[in-house]
Formats: sequence, structure tokens, C-alpha cells
Amino acid sequence: MPRCRISTTSSPFRWSPPWPDACCSRLRLPPLLLALFALAACGDLPRPFQGYPGATAQRLAQPPPARLDVPIPTGALLGDEAARAFAITLIRTLQNQEVPAVATDPQKGDWRLTVTAETHGTQVVPMFTVADPDGNPKGTTQGTPVDAALWASGDRRALDAAASAGGDAVATLLTRIEAQRRQNDPNSLVNRPARVLVPEVSGAPGDGNHALARQMRAHLPEVGEVVTDKPETADFAVKGEVKLATTGEGQRVEIQWIVLDAAGRELGRVVQLNDIARGSLDGLWGDVALVVAQQAAAGVRDVILNNTGRRATAPAAAN
Repeated sequence: MPRCRISTTSSPFRWSPPWPDACCSRLRLPPLLLALFALAACGDLPRPFQGYPGATAQRLAQPPPARLDVPIPTGALLGDEAARAFAITLIRTLQNQEVPAVATDPQKGDWRLTVTAETHGTQVVPMFTVADPDGNPKGTTQGTPVDAALWASGDRRALDAAASAGGDAVATLLTRIEAQRRQNDPNSLVNRPARVLVPEVSGAPGDGNHALARQMRAHLPEVGEVVTDKPETADFAVKGEVKLATTGEGQRVEIQWIVLDAAGRELGRVVQLNDIARGSLDGLWGDVALVVAQQAAAGVRDVILNNTGRRATAPAAAN
């Protein structure tokens, strides 16, 4: 477990500094369009989190529509049976990438994926075009070329390979479309700081629940997010939980800051483990809550950035 030392100017407790063996790490969570966070060491304040928080975490929700209709590709130079098989494989590939693709004629409000094909010499190149619910094309991507003879004969192995590669290409295209949509939307979290709700922390002895929540509310604006006390306007919530365990003659304190989206789905965690003298936190937390919040606020912001696609910007003023 990576460890770091924290020093403070004063402490109400006998031991000094208040976190002699402080450490912080991020947990890896099961994916549901969520961020994945690798273990990372922490450094001296004010830079407790070193490096990029997780390159695999910057995933945009895809696709933009509620459903993506994939009609049988009648204009793809395929016979009826081959066209139907191609569409089925394409849909399965998209569904495996969490794209809600369906085999149906376009319905109101649905987006549409149109598959065509072009002949280039001895090869056929499948083309995939995504259109919005109004029928406006939003992007086209090219599939993997297939031998024209195999394509014309409806060779199942060749068509399945082309449809699978096409599904991957379409998923990437949908990600680009969604990124562009967010960038053009002034109300998107790409273009504004997040509004974050910080309810009272639970599980802490002494005045820790109140002190930790108050300090987190104070430090999130310093790293660029806006704190709100109105649940109905919050984009995210940061739920703090404290657990204590006896270790020999001392105690281990585990503080978890759980980041939730507006629907209550867990997006990521910032975890702090600290060894202390037994009973040291039974009264006022004082500087301890300050140091904890300073460290954790940066980690919470990392989780939020990973789930909005927004790059780091100058700190925003709290409302």
C-alpha cells in the first residue's frame, strides 16, 4: 500500500502530525459506463494525487439516442438472407459494447444506422452512417474491406468478421458524436463546473461527521467544483463513510468518499487509511478534518472529471 506523510501546523491531539502514516488510494470498481481507477500513490500537500487518474476512465456514454435502429441493409449489395445475417451480427456486436441497438424500422425519437457498400476494384467496403431522429446524418465510418467474391456470395465467415469490425467502428463513431454534442451544449458538464451535494458524513466518532462534511464542502470549490445544498440541482453527490478498527494498541481509520451521479449510481471512490492512537478522534477533529478534506477533494474531482469528459479548468467560485 503506498504511503505518504502529512504535516500540519497544529493539532489538538497528543500525537503529531495527526496523520503519521496517512495514505490514500483509489479503488477499482465494476464497470457500468463507469470510470476505472488504478491504485495511485499520494504525495505531500497540496498535491496528494500524482499523475493522471486513469486513462481508461475517460469513457463517454454511448450512443446519444435512447435506441439505435438497425434496419436490414437492403442497399449493401447483399442478398436478403445475407443482409439479415449481417444485421444480426452487427447488432450483437453493438449490444456487447453497451449500445442499445435494435433490429426494427425507425421509431419516433430513435436514431438510425444505415449500412451501405461500395465496390473498389476486387473489394467491397461497407459504410455505416448514423442519423439523428430527424434524419440528419451525424457521421459516417468505413468498415473493413471484404473480397468482392466472398461478399457477393454471402460467405458467412467473411460477413460476420466484417459486421463485427463494423460494430466496433460504429461504437467509436457514436463516442465522437456524443463528444461533439456535449461540447456544443452550454449546459453540458463538459462546459461548466459540476454542482456537487455533500451530505453529512456517517460513522465518525466525536464531531467527525460534521467536521469532515464541512471541510469537504469548503475544499471542493478550491479544486474547481460548485457545492450545492439542493439535491434536485446536484449533478453529483459525495457520500462520506468512516470506519474504525482496533489494531493492537491503536486504531485504523478508513475514510471513503463515494461519488454518485444524479441517479444514485456509484461512479468511483477515494479511500484514505490512517493509523492513529486509540481514542484520538473521539473528540474534536480540528486539523485532521482539514487535512483529510484537502487530500480527498482532489481525488473526488478526478472521479468527476473522468465521468464528464471535462478537462481541468481554473477553480470556480462556489454558489
